[in-house]
Amino acid sequence: MRIDLHNHTTRCNHATGTVDAYIKKAIALGIDIYGFSEHAPMDFDENYRLGFEEMDAYTADILRAKETYKDEISILLGYEVDWLQGHMDERVLTAKVDYLIGSVHFLDKWGFDNPEFIGEWKEKNTDEIWRAYFEATQAMANSGKFDIVGHFDLIKVFKFMPKQDIRILAKEALRAIKKSNMVLEINTAGLRKPIAEIYPSSTLLQEAYAFDIPITFSSDAHDVSHIGAGYETATAMAKAVGYTKAVTFQARERQLVTF
Repeated sequence: MRIDLHNHTTRCNHATGTVDAYIKKAIALGIDIYGFSEHAPMDFDENYRLGFEEMDAYTADILRAKETYKDEISILLGYEVDWLQGHMDERVLTAKVDYLIGSVHFLDKWGFDNPEFIGEWKEKNTDEIWRAYFEATQAMANSGKFDIVGHFDLIKVFKFMPKQDIRILAKEALRAIKKSNMVLEINTAGLRKPIAEIYPSSTLLQEAYAFDIPITFSSDAHDVSHIGAGYETATAMAKAVGYTKAVTFQARERQLVTF
């Protein structure tokens, strides 16, 4: 069964293509379960996300699509929520969705993966940035508020790599993910970024497997052309590590399927 749970809509203000176009592409590719996980509303960085006033319309869009295409594909409703203390909203965290993805895009309000702010990398210690990133990911997991860990090693996006062993830097975050019963997505968006590598790396996926952390799959599509890209590479990597099953959700309940 083919799963793709992390995808966006134009409501985030930095994606293109209609909901129907995304779904039709997913059907054409043979995707069985396709999830929309729009960037959740937040009173920070508002130009890159859904507005609170759009939550009902977003939900209606996806539920309409779910009904329209029910005989061809299973459509799921979710949010990608930024882990940023003091800015996450209960309206999102308690929303009636199939799943919530928890993602770290900000360190002390610095959007480290945004090309607009790439210059700040040269002003900081790379190892300290990586350490702070995984500490934030650990805190996100410890919160118990989310179902899926978004792009686990997103911090590598611009190829600023640490001197310290990444497995050591990520170990406590992985331990927290396991303890919180979260799922790790294999996200192919990294293949179209400067790092040109799936999130997480094969090395970190091996560490996740050692912790017995389950996985799911994601395109993180912001355009119709992104849907399904790199899927065969992602599944081959997962199988090489030892995975044979992936997780999907319904009303925040997990289901394991063979991929």
